[in-house]
Amino acid sequence: MTRNRTSDAAPTAGGNFRWTICALLFFATTVNYLDRQVLSLLAPSLSKEFGWSNTDYANIAAAFQFVYAIALLLAGRIVDRLGTKTAYTLAIVIWSGGAVAHAYSIELGAGLKAILGLAVPASVLGFIVARTILAIGEAGNFPAAIRATAEYFPKSERSFATGIFNSGANIGAILAPLTVPVLAAIWGWQAAFIWIGGIGFLWVVFWVFLFDEPARQRRLSRTELDYIRSDDAGAAPVAATGPAPGWRTLLGLRQTWAFIVGKFLTDGVWWFFLFWLPKYLTDKYGMATSDLVLPLAVLYSMTMVGSIGGGALPTRFMRRGDAPYDSRMKAMLIIAFFPLVVLLAQPLGHFGYWVPVILIGVGASAHQAWSANLLTITSDLFPRHCVASVVGIGGLAGGIGGVLVTKVGGRLFDYYGGLGQIQTGYMIMFAFCALAYLAAWIIMKMLVPTQATARLPEELAHA
Repeated sequence: MTRNRTSDAAPTAGGNFRWTICALLFFATTVNYLDRQVLSLLAPSLSKEFGWSNTDYANIAAAFQFVYAIALLLAGRIVDRLGTKTAYTLAIVIWSGGAVAHAYSIELGAGLKAILGLAVPASVLGFIVARTILAIGEAGNFPAAIRATAEYFPKSERSFATGIFNSGANIGAILAPLTVPVLAAIWGWQAAFIWIGGIGFLWVVFWVFLFDEPARQRRLSRTELDYIRSDDAGAAPVAATGPAPGWRTLLGLRQTWAFIVGKFLTDGVWWFFLFWLPKYLTDKYGMATSDLVLPLAVLYSMTMVGSIGGGALPTRFMRRGDAPYDSRMKAMLIIAFFPLVVLLAQPLGHFGYWVPVILIGVGASAHQAWSANLLTITSDLFPRHCVASVVGIGGLAGGIGGVLVTKVGGRLFDYYGGLGQIQTGYMIMFAFCALAYLAAWIIMKMLVPTQATARLPEELAHA
């Protein structure tokens, strides 16, 4: 077993400004998921208003996921090239503009339909365009946030910090059902997209004012900076911007493929919960949009606990002397067993909707705990100057996995729904959601059995 023991004299933190940065990342991720969730909450009513089939809705959702996946690959490179501050600012401005653009989807779709002569319904086409803009901007969130975490936290705190900011996804998912139906009921569905989309522009003001790379950060004490760099002994300073290894170089590393596999097999599970859970409750229990607020709030409150708790779990192993990667893999193995309870959501669903909500909540919580550790693995195995690029590559793989899950789900639900057996389609999807994590862990462990930092060409290994 690989150990990574340090001196008994632990370095002193000497300040807490790094947690201010973590708070900024948390709020950005909250806004990210607020913007993303508006459509899924309005999907039942929009489907009725515009006559969408499950396949139409799946096409809109899959368009977002496909563009998001491609954009993630490019976003990682852009973040590593421009630096965290500039890239994050650009990302949230684009995605906030895309979120607002949903309110004008009908006009967008009608205009494009007239120009291009497409047979796609104007409403579907317009929402695809708006989701595309949203996806391009939102792709910058996680590469920039993971890089910021690698810059501002020592390895012993990174998965915990990642778990905290990643829990913003859950807060966004909680706030969305509490606010979106109210906004839509009072001012219409267009207003819901405009009000929620505008929040991101406010965040930019705080980000520009408070963030800078640690070496230039005036609010960061020297002691805290030394603490952040305490596990980088012997490493050369890392530039805030500059060239990262090319994709070919990174794809030649088994560490990259371990991350790719982890994202490809498990990201689709979260996409499934995010996009299909409101429709599942509507299809199976006949719930109206207003009825979804409390169940979704409870479910996503559970996932917040999973994100933060899962991020803290590896610290217990690190304190025993285990290397960061080995600690995270032990934590992820424990976490991978929890989604198995999702297999019971359908068989026990006749007891009422709270049974599948709680069981799916356990699975979704496990996903967030898994994700907090999976994302942090990149900073365990790669130097900081290429972390965002690796996150982008894995994000592409996760996005492709998400597209496949969404498209397969749409086809299954239309097919079995036509037979009057839609519950069979959900059972198939729940089985995948339950088993994906164990499968991913096994393959990742085969690729990278123990702590092994990626070896890059000498001219690029300046971290």
